[in-house]
Amino acid sequence: MSKFFMLFLSMSMLCSFLYGQTFFELKGIVVDENNEPLTGASLFLFPIKKGTVTDAKGNFTIDNLSKGKYELEISFVGYKTLVDTISLTGNKTYNVQLNVSALSLQEVVITNNYPETRKKEESLNIEIVNDDYLKQNLGGSLMNSLKRLPGITSIDIGSGQSKPVIRGLGFNRVVVVENNIKHEAQQWGADHGLEIDQYAVDNIEVIKGPASLMYGSDAIGGVIDMKNRKIPVNNSFGGTIDLSGKANNDFLGTSISLYGRKKWFYADVRATILDYGDYKVPADSVDIYSYRAALYKNHLRNTAGNEKDIHLSFGILQKRYRSKFYVSSVNSKNGFFANAHGLEPRNVDAELHDKSNRDIHYPYQTVNHLKVTNSSNFQWKQLKFDLDLGFQRNFRKEWSQYVNHGYMPPIFPDTLNFNPDLERQFEKYVYSGNLKLSYQWSDKTQFNFGINSEHQDNRIDSRGFIIPAYQLMQIGGFVFAKHSISDKSMVQLGIRYDHGHIITDEYFDWFPSPVVESGSTSMPYLQRAGNIHRSFSNLTWSVGYNYNSGKWSYKTNIGKSFRMPIAKELAANGVNYHHFSYEVGKADLSPEISYQLDAGIEYSSEKFAVETTPFLNYFSNYIYLNPSSEHDRLYGNGNQIYFYTQAKVFRYGAEIHAHYELFKSLQFGIIGEYVYSEQLSGEKKGFTLPFSPPPSGIFNIKYHRDKIKFVEQAYLSIDYRITAAQNNIVPPEKTTDGYQVVNIGFGGDIAIKKQKVTISLQIQNLLNTKYFNHTSYYRLINVPEPGRNFIANISIPFSGKIKNK
Repeated sequence: MSKFFMLFLSMSMLCSFLYGQTFFELKGIVVDENNEPLTGASLFLFPIKKGTVTDAKGNFTIDNLSKGKYELEISFVGYKTLVDTISLTGNKTYNVQLNVSALSLQEVVITNNYPETRKKEESLNIEIVNDDYLKQNLGGSLMNSLKRLPGITSIDIGSGQSKPVIRGLGFNRVVVVENNIKHEAQQWGADHGLEIDQYAVDNIEVIKGPASLMYGSDAIGGVIDMKNRKIPVNNSFGGTIDLSGKANNDFLGTSISLYGRKKWFYADVRATILDYGDYKVPADSVDIYSYRAALYKNHLRNTAGNEKDIHLSFGILQKRYRSKFYVSSVNSKNGFFANAHGLEPRNVDAELHDKSNRDIHYPYQTVNHLKVTNSSNFQWKQLKFDLDLGFQRNFRKEWSQYVNHGYMPPIFPDTLNFNPDLERQFEKYVYSGNLKLSYQWSDKTQFNFGINSEHQDNRIDSRGFIIPAYQLMQIGGFVFAKHSISDKSMVQLGIRYDHGHIITDEYFDWFPSPVVESGSTSMPYLQRAGNIHRSFSNLTWSVGYNYNSGKWSYKTNIGKSFRMPIAKELAANGVNYHHFSYEVGKADLSPEISYQLDAGIEYSSEKFAVETTPFLNYFSNYIYLNPSSEHDRLYGNGNQIYFYTQAKVFRYGAEIHAHYELFKSLQFGIIGEYVYSEQLSGEKKGFTLPFSPPPSGIFNIKYHRDKIKFVEQAYLSIDYRITAAQNNIVPPEKTTDGYQVVNIGFGGDIAIKKQKVTISLQIQNLLNTKYFNHTSYYRLINVPEPGRNFIANISIPFSGKIKNK
């Protein structure tokens, strides 16, 4: 581990002494609509991400710039963000006047024009949010905070864990990226959430649709790309104190960050502590198959949890080279609903669990995710090199009281080297590397060449078995080009080749089972998994076109994607205690192949904006769990057996996002989504896919004023969400009734002795409606969604200048 870190540091220090050339400066003045100077306006240059702020007279200077083409972003609260492309061949003066901002399509997501520019240059459909949006829509987890975006849903595990779903595709079909490195945990399990601190995220790009070309095999459904804080302005320091509370589960959260930069070096540290109790539902009991379990004071017993996170980043900034290091450790402990984890519901000690809504008893899980990454880039004339290296260790333990099933001994033997109550243990080590070369051929043409590589070593322990230990190696290379046909149109095309190899280890039961052959009985240790060696490779491609003409924007993208099967799909053979099922893999599965057509049409004027993003998708061999008529009697308690299988699948759908400015400060909006899936072959021909989200829409009214008395940037937002019934299911899924939910958000900035304080308040499920989410982890056992929830987030930013001696 220390050698790995020292290698990063040595590379950084070596490259920092490379090569010199002539540098230039960009200076100017930023004024408002009355030609008065704007003090404190932020300026950033991309792709180098170098910036500054204007002084008391509106002046700015950015020096030590190389010759080349840059994108300049200038922003100031209450004004439209200006994004312009400039060519620097010498010292340059750039004076600009900003215009007062008007509400637009992007206002609900992020309040500047950079996302709009990014969307117009990306042929896939993309949503972009910043930390302000996350705080205004704070949920129980990061994915819960993103569920308001069109086409984005989640598989929820209680109130603190959730998994991303993009257009009905989840698990290993959605890639989560943090600081350019693919986040790797145990994402194959429906009960496994993301081990990511949402307070540490500065902005998020959600790519909807196949993004395998740039991100690799698992991005067949989409990408959640997260970035941490921007590099601080030179000679500055600051930070943020975030305080959060939620009434439904007595949630208390604190996150504190500090940053500073002195010339070529900067550092940033964040610590987060969360603690919450059992969450409440608008019901006094739940029906678990044929048994009704009573709930004490509406609490879902044993769903409490806590989290402790630490993040450190620092960087070296040179004239043409920069290197950024990130170290994070996310630690959580979460209880599972005691009546729904493989135990007979009648045997749960309700008296013990109901003594306190904050204690955590069996069953529960503990997770530690350690991540160390480095991102370095070097620019020379038209060439730019990017190198990302990463190390991750995901260590998960699931605990529950030992109960013998099948031929397991009634009393756990003391000769084994693991705790009898350790139900499952997974320990994954991941080593990642990305290398990308960008070449600006001309003002109109850019080429990108890249290689992605990843090695995984996943180890298992404990009394329970569902997947074997495995080793996975993947490597892929791509070529991608952008060409501007004119000022209005752009074409993008690329090709990629991937190769992967997976090895699973054999596994034998730790207890003997009787086997009768030819009239005689033996007691062998049965084999649950064998050695599997599989290699996969495929060639994928993508072609996209963008046309932007005044108020109209059009985009289209067609491509082929591929995903290699994971260890669970190939070699699972055990009880899933969370779903009351027995799951069996298939060693000869073929990789998934997907063809998709994406389109986007957007119209935007001063008062009205609308965007629709339809898609068509065909899988020649989609992999999923298929329920059978068989039941397990050997390892569980008669659980239904599910087999991994493949089928041809056709999917289509669309999202719509529209806003209209009724008055200067009042906006009406609609957000809608629809996904349809159908199996074209196999046993379930004519059925949909598991976890298919039903159609839904949000009708929103938002009132916004620059100032109301002592509150600046004040807002009031009301969401009326309508979700249709989901009757298109795959048995044994249950149909789910439609529902309507009202959510309210309001807040703004106040000044306390010149200290800015941002307050975001929410009331989720205002009417305490009892409803079921079809994609929820607990839907199978009729657990409704959380009841009324009051949420408050207070953010206190502070900053200052470091004086030069």
